[in-house]
Amino acid sequence: MAAVTMRLPAVRAPLDSSAPRGGEKHLVAPGDTITTDTGYMRGHGTYVEDDKLIASVAGVVERVNKLVCVRALKARYNGEIGDIVVGRITEVQQKRWKVETNSRLDSVLLLSSINLPGGELRRKSAEDELAMRDYLQEGDLISAEVQSIFSDGAVSLHTRSLKYGKLAQGVLVQVSPSLVKRQKTHFHDLPCGASVILGNNGFIWIYPTPEQRDDEAGGYTTNLEPVPLSDREVISRLRNCIVALVTHKMMLFDTSILYCYEASLPHQIKDILKPEVTEEIVLEARQRLLDLEG
Repeated sequence: MAAVTMRLPAVRAPLDSSAPRGGEKHLVAPGDTITTDTGYMRGHGTYVEDDKLIASVAGVVERVNKLVCVRALKARYNGEIGDIVVGRITEVQQKRWKVETNSRLDSVLLLSSINLPGGELRRKSAEDELAMRDYLQEGDLISAEVQSIFSDGAVSLHTRSLKYGKLAQGVLVQVSPSLVKRQKTHFHDLPCGASVILGNNGFIWIYPTPEQRDDEAGGYTTNLEPVPLSDREVISRLRNCIVALVTHKMMLFDTSILYCYEASLPHQIKDILKPEVTEEIVLEARQRLLDLEG
């Protein structure tokens, strides 16, 4: 019979909140007055009442010249053109797929916005429309890029690059989109032997680093070979490290994940999510990041 770990509830000491470079962030709650200066323009998450700019959501105040907006700490994904997202196909419709991307509305992937198998570029025909379910069907996970935003806020995606397409063997982790740091690239091959796709929409895909890139597949072939135990252990450890970082509201990017992974190596994979171990490895990763900035 497997051993079961029992623990009593305990008050956890807050982590050392070192001030970020550039000063403290201005946090506001709904109804808080941001400024009484009438020279500022109202942005997302704010409204004007009695010549005062007031927050309508809880979050961080951001100022760009005279524009003031509040970025919500926890919210659904709001797409921006050029974002990298990971999504799940929910429906196959006429000349389009509906994709769940953690936003208010399902995203759309048009048949005209994909590469055909083999990377072939041509106009899509009626035969291609009949074969849509051969390319992508309900339940498939994909990586894509945001091409445009519709007037109702829905996101239009495209996979017109061989680095996008169907995702095969790996683990999906869902986090708050506000915790994913925006970078030049969101595809990372980590030195520990696994790769991650950090979707701007809060969906993170962890998978074994492929030995060679199969550019002729056009992103629609899935490798169903058994994954070695060593790779599965690395993926499991990375997954638990990401959950640990999210528990302590740390930003997710390649360096923070790698530092947390290295700090977790002395511990067993199943122990990473124990509160005292989580706190220890996150503190170590945070200190290394502060030393790197310094």
